[in-house]
Amino acid sequence: MKSLPKPTKTELAILNIMWQIAPATVRQIHEELIKKGKTSYTTTLKMLQVMHQKGLVVRNSEQKAHIYEPTLSKQETQEQMLDDLKHRLFGGSLSGLVMQALGSQAKTSQEEIKDIKDMLAKIEKQNKS
Repeated sequence: MKSLPKPTKTELAILNIMWQIAPATVRQIHEELIKKGKTSYTTTLKMLQVMHQKGLVVRNSEQKAHIYEPTLSKQETQEQMLDDLKHRLFGGSLSGLVMQALGSQAKTSQEEIKDIKDMLAKIEKQNKS
C-alpha cells in the first residue's frame, strides 16, 4: 500500500464524500459539502488542489471540468491512519489500542459485540493455520 500524508479533518470530510461518488468534479463534491453546511466553492477547489499536490487524490484534466478520485480506498486510508495511531499513541501495541477503544465506549451494542467476537474467532482460526 502506498504511504501518503495523513489527511486533515477537512480533507477526510472531502475523501468521505469522494469514496461515495468518485470520480467527481469539484462542483459535485462541493454540492455534497454544502449539504453538510460547509465551505465555499473556491475553498473546495483549493482543498482539492492541495490534496492533489499531497497525492491524496488524482486528477484527470482531459475534459473541461477536472475529474478527481481518491488515490487510496477508504479501507487503505483507515489502515494507514490506524497503523500510525497504533505506533504513535500505543507504542505499536495493537492490544493496547483495541483495549482503549473498547474500554472508552459508553455502551457497546450487542451487534458490535457479536462483530468483535466474530472477528476474534476469525483471527484465532487464521493463527492456527
